[in-house]
Amino acid sequence: MGKIVNVILSGGVGSRLWPLSRKSKPKQYLPIFNEKSLFKLTVERNQSICEHVVLVGSVQNIDLAKEDLKAVSHDIIVETVPRNTAAAIAFAALSREPDDILIVTPSDHLIEGDEQYLQAVKRGIEFAKEGGLVTFGINPTRPETGYGYIESEGNDVLSFREKPNYETAKDFLKSGNFLWNSGIFCFKASAYLQELERFDPKVYTASKAAFDAAKEGVLDEDLSRRIPSKSVDYAIMERSDSIKVVPSFFQWSDMGSFDSLYNYLISKGHPKDEQGNIVIGENKKHIVFLGLQNCVVVNTVDAVLIMDKAFAQDVKHVYELLEKENSPLI
Repeated sequence: MGKIVNVILSGGVGSRLWPLSRKSKPKQYLPIFNEKSLFKLTVERNQSICEHVVLVGSVQNIDLAKEDLKAVSHDIIVETVPRNTAAAIAFAALSREPDDILIVTPSDHLIEGDEQYLQAVKRGIEFAKEGGLVTFGINPTRPETGYGYIESEGNDVLSFREKPNYETAKDFLKSGNFLWNSGIFCFKASAYLQELERFDPKVYTASKAAFDAAKEGVLDEDLSRRIPSKSVDYAIMERSDSIKVVPSFFQWSDMGSFDSLYNYLISKGHPKDEQGNIVIGENKKHIVFLGLQNCVVVNTVDAVLIMDKAFAQDVKHVYELLEKENSPLI
């Protein structure tokens, strides 16, 4: 049997956490979780079970990861162009031996409950040894509209569902057989590549060409642009008949927006006023909220975001507008 390898995906920019998260320093590298970053926590969490780390990250911020990787055996694959998770995982799989088992983890998730996490991963490894492609479903605690869902029966996946509206999310919660889609996966390198070639040969072929032309771990830019940008869910997980799900009971958040960050900070004793308003970021000013509830002020050197927590998912639209304007603020 091959090695157990932690594949860490770190290509995102965290647009829904702007202005804290920028292309030059996205959310996974912000040391705001008990003075550690989500990236560092990811490395530490998997260190006891994995023999090696493969980081697939963006050329714009890959250097931020190197300090946290010094303590572990690792390789780095540098994406010059973001092409989504199907290709990113393919690069990692192509870099390993066929029988190596890959535990694929985003670098920007907050997980608490190490014992439950390791139990779930070990169960996933057993399925992966048998050739399964494993996803981890989180037991939902609320009708969340910001996550995708997995409909399941035991370890069998019945369907994948996109982010629902609130009423649909309540129905999912009531039914008892829907799990949050964590975006964490486990499979043999060969099993992943086989299914990718089967279901999306264009992504497979283009990814392999870019990987084969890489120099010192840096992927060829022109060849990378030819890779179709597809998520692993869409390319494989929603189509393969080899999928297994491990229902998981560790505390999990993708820290994808300010409502997630708000809940985390409040749970750790972050200051708030009587109406639930908070200030995040660099703040040397006295800020007062009048007639507002559950609002967030995000303060950085060059930008201030003021919002109702209920609109946390819409921050991405602000980021997209700035991106169209080629603003230096991103």
